[in-house]
Amino acid sequence: MLPRFLLFPMLVGVVMLQSCSRNPVTGKREIILMSTDQEIALGQQSHPSIVASMGLYEDKKLQSFISEKGMAMAKISHRPELPYQFNIIDSPVVNAFAVPGGYVYFTRGIMAHFNNEAEFAGVLGHEIGHVTARHSARQQTSQILGTVGLIAGMVLSPKLAQFGEQAMQGLQLLMLSYSRAHESESDKIGVEYSSKIGYDAHQMANFFGTIKRISDNAGQSIPNIMSTHPDPGDRFNNVHQMAKEYQAAQPKNYAVNRDSYLQMINGIVYGEDPKQGFVENNVFYHPELRFQFPTPAGWQTQNSPAQFVMAPKDGKAEMILMLAGTNLDSAALNIQKQFNLKVLESARRTINGNQAIVLVSQQQPQQQQQGQPQQQQTPANTVQVASWLIRYNGMVYAIHGVTTADIFTTLFPTFKNTAENFRMLTDPDKLNRKPERIFVKTVPRDGSFKDIMTTLGMPANRIEELGVVNSMKADDQVKRGTLIKVIGK
Repeated sequence: MLPRFLLFPMLVGVVMLQSCSRNPVTGKREIILMSTDQEIALGQQSHPSIVASMGLYEDKKLQSFISEKGMAMAKISHRPELPYQFNIIDSPVVNAFAVPGGYVYFTRGIMAHFNNEAEFAGVLGHEIGHVTARHSARQQTSQILGTVGLIAGMVLSPKLAQFGEQAMQGLQLLMLSYSRAHESESDKIGVEYSSKIGYDAHQMANFFGTIKRISDNAGQSIPNIMSTHPDPGDRFNNVHQMAKEYQAAQPKNYAVNRDSYLQMINGIVYGEDPKQGFVENNVFYHPELRFQFPTPAGWQTQNSPAQFVMAPKDGKAEMILMLAGTNLDSAALNIQKQFNLKVLESARRTINGNQAIVLVSQQQPQQQQQGQPQQQQTPANTVQVASWLIRYNGMVYAIHGVTTADIFTTLFPTFKNTAENFRMLTDPDKLNRKPERIFVKTVPRDGSFKDIMTTLGMPANRIEELGVVNSMKADDQVKRGTLIKVIGK
């Protein structure tokens, strides 16, 4: 039998020989460890969890539009045979993404920020480009081969093994550069695809200006070397140049279609949708499910259809609300199995008229591989959990407080105050809270963007926000009769 340290490189070589294929976009031969069937299967497996965690935005007119344009673009793409699907996610975040096999997603947040069909088409082409250029498969292959190579190196070199953790961190930085290369490649594909179905790709570049303003206003800009996406300012310039070159080589009238797009998104939900739950004055309200509970002061929150998460800024604890079934006893057993918990305390309670079970548990260490020593637990690394399972309106809601055992006693009163103030929501103001929406208005007179917004009743403190939504600056001049977006209820 060959020594193990010789077997690793040979196995890698066999995999490389068997997995070399031609990339449909670049035409280059590459090592790909994921077949087309596997890509499609991965997309099919991912779609239900994406929908469950984020939800779909119900708008037949808008859904019909993205499906029509998506299929038109899929037909002229490098992989027209894939079973493409195009969906709008019910999220206020400005984002679009794709998963292998042809599944492409736009948030309602990004749809609200587009100002014409051409901007949408450019981003659509970019996302389809990720699929046709097999970026997920290529990224996975790079990571697998990089990891295998590193493991082989560790087997061959005990000195390298001492620095395995640092080497893995370095490998992750290397993967970031692959991701940036893929983003730039998708920008080029986006210019090509959107142009081929007749849209002006310069508008795609302009949308990167919107992305940059959103990033700058949120204070989320990070050093380019640590970003998986190229800098929006660089992309603005690069995409404009690519669009200029493409249109010079293929001269014709390229569409923008501003008014038709704005009329189509008239009334789209903007920002958080209160019916999915919202926080106000340190209380979480859920109008649809008709309950409320307090959130710890100063803690950050994140809401999704699947769960509601609360956490302090130091990251030393977390509280999670999630559905746990319909039966209290079954829910308690399922949670123990799901999170590998050892129950230390269990009690039945009544919380504001609702039957409940309260558990205090510790997460058990993962089973070690045979021959390896059992990981020793200390108060500093043992995860301790307080769980309140509350049966309300036929469902069991689980509120978990999670932290390490050494500070569990200190944080338990915070966990308890949140969970044991879970109660019915009866306030009509909260129950009937309406979401903000984008409404499209006709500019009544010539003037600056700021003046027109004021004339249309928009508050001064939202001029920059409205400027981002409209892709305009406060001093930009707007002509009478132009369509423009405002925010209202």
